[in-house]
Amino acid sequence: MRDLEGKVALVTGGSRGIGKAVSLNLARRGSNVVIAYLRNRSAAEETVGLLEGEGVKAVAVRANVGDEAKLDGLFDSVDEMFGHLDIFISNAATGVIKPVEELDERAWRWTMDANARALLLGARRAASLMTDGGSMIAMSSAGSTRVLPGYAVVGASKAAIEALVRYLGVELAPRIRVNAVSPGVVDTDALKHFPIRDEMLSGAKNKTPAGRLVTPEDVAGVVDFLTSDAAEMITGQTITIDGGAGLLA
Repeated sequence: MRDLEGKVALVTGGSRGIGKAVSLNLARRGSNVVIAYLRNRSAAEETVGLLEGEGVKAVAVRANVGDEAKLDGLFDSVDEMFGHLDIFISNAATGVIKPVEELDERAWRWTMDANARALLLGARRAASLMTDGGSMIAMSSAGSTRVLPGYAVVGASKAAIEALVRYLGVELAPRIRVNAVSPGVVDTDALKHFPIRDEMLSGAKNKTPAGRLVTPEDVAGVVDFLTSDAAEMITGQTITIDGGAGLLA
């Protein structure tokens, strides 16, 4: 289904993991895709090749979304290349994984800037380019409402993201829809930073009623729905994708 033919999407953190799966699905639906990456140029170039294989225009732009000037430069690039934007996926995320007593102001600023502030400033720029309306999707996690080991500052940033989504969803309506998705445990490179990665993966699988871990493709499928006409009346919401794990005590 090529329902996004000729549209333009920006996916931050779009070269690997969830961002890559989201970018590929958007390309398969006909959207041109700009992916933002931070360090891994080879992964970004590989993903661009896969996107172009779907018959769309694709480009990778290096940008630290936690840096306001670099974030502005990213949106300037989108404007220069395409002149408008239809879909903004705020997927890039980082953070300091430490107990609260080991966190300092630098950890707070780094995490909040890259996660929550990047959504706020990115949404503002994206809205200015969505001349014919559009859709924005942010990435949250279970840590926004539940306590995960060492996740305090990241969880706070995800809670801020969900709050921003509610406000943006109201303030930008009816022209632009804004939602978030909150995946359960997904085995991506980001999980390598967790000191108890193996325990998290095995525990999540055993405690998920659906019987398996969430995959990047699962998340991309929900993003597909939220960026489709079928989701026209959904805005300001956070959609959980966890196979029922969050329902258990």
